[in-house]
Amino acid sequence: MLILFYIALGYLVITTLILLRNRRDFKVPEPAPPGYFARQSPGVSICIPARNEEVSIERCVRSAVSQQYPDFHVYVLDDGSTDRTSDILAALEDQFPKRLTVLLGRPKPDDWLGKPWACHQLAEASHEEILLFIDADTWLEPAAVAKTVRTMGQDILDFITLWPSQQLGSFWEKTVIPLIYTALLTLLPVRYVRRPPKWIPPFLRKHVDPLFAAACGQFMAFKRRSYEGIGGHHSVRDMIVEDVGLARNIKRDGYTMNMYHGRDLVSCRMYRSRSELWQGLRKNFLAGFGYNLPMFGVMGLLHLVAYILPFLAFPLLLYWGGSAILLGFCTAALLLVFIQRFIINRWFGWNIFYVLLHPLGVGWFQVLAIQVLKDYITNNSPTWKERKL
Repeated sequence: MLILFYIALGYLVITTLILLRNRRDFKVPEPAPPGYFARQSPGVSICIPARNEEVSIERCVRSAVSQQYPDFHVYVLDDGSTDRTSDILAALEDQFPKRLTVLLGRPKPDDWLGKPWACHQLAEASHEEILLFIDADTWLEPAAVAKTVRTMGQDILDFITLWPSQQLGSFWEKTVIPLIYTALLTLLPVRYVRRPPKWIPPFLRKHVDPLFAAACGQFMAFKRRSYEGIGGHHSVRDMIVEDVGLARNIKRDGYTMNMYHGRDLVSCRMYRSRSELWQGLRKNFLAGFGYNLPMFGVMGLLHLVAYILPFLAFPLLLYWGGSAILLGFCTAALLLVFIQRFIINRWFGWNIFYVLLHPLGVGWFQVLAIQVLKDYITNNSPTWKERKL
């Protein structure tokens, strides 16, 4: 038992230190100075793939066409929608003919997944210098494009990704979604997304650098020459987590990238029901580990030991008695878990009460892990947007 608490406390100390450093490094894009775009304003293509998005597509498109930026155009691809998405897009195109172009998706080739194929068609149809891909369940604040373009120019970046402010409605959204951001910001030092760690020997940096790639497909902006240089979405045509694949290709080919906090710039409501949440994360969970089963298993065990064991052991140690060392380690682990979640929830404006439900969220992911392993072993492909993946 003591060894398990050594592991839990060691893991929590390291991840807490990473989180505290990220609290400083994970920045919000800054506004452009007055007159900045009078000197340079590269054209921006805002590309939105849409399939059965009747609930969110109007808000998304209206926010896109309302950008306070001199030169942009919005392209939406209707990817075979069977709900009211097509009707909503037709009405919006009539209302904004100079800013909006609606495309009808072509049949998907067998060796492509749906989203990469839709984004590939959007890139082909557009012509502006910067390609900005956003999901249909996101919406932009009026300054989003201007701040993104300014940041790409100031920081000399080929690729930029923003992590949206996640809007959480239901109980399970509030319990589960924050764990995604907790994992991201406690495991990945944000500064290494921009450049490889200096402590890695120079001859290894090119090989190690892609391991620090991360991206959020809800908001990704590329310089077109860089996007085409890595092979665009064709290079990730069969990847479920195509956003991470694109980020790794950017780093692999020597282009520059960084990621930023999208607070007050881009928002998203990923899932609106418990079943949608389950199915959405079911398709992404193992794919996010690159189908690396040993790594998937190790991280599952680490989270079990670090985030669930202390909650189970603490009342037992108090009730039946236990060594002062065990109780001290258990208490320290619990404090670090609460510190991590308190920082995350305050940072992103989520309900502080749900900090107490962190082990429930971890347990939810443990059950999901069993399901996705079963899917993998039985070669069962989840369904998303009425398509088998």
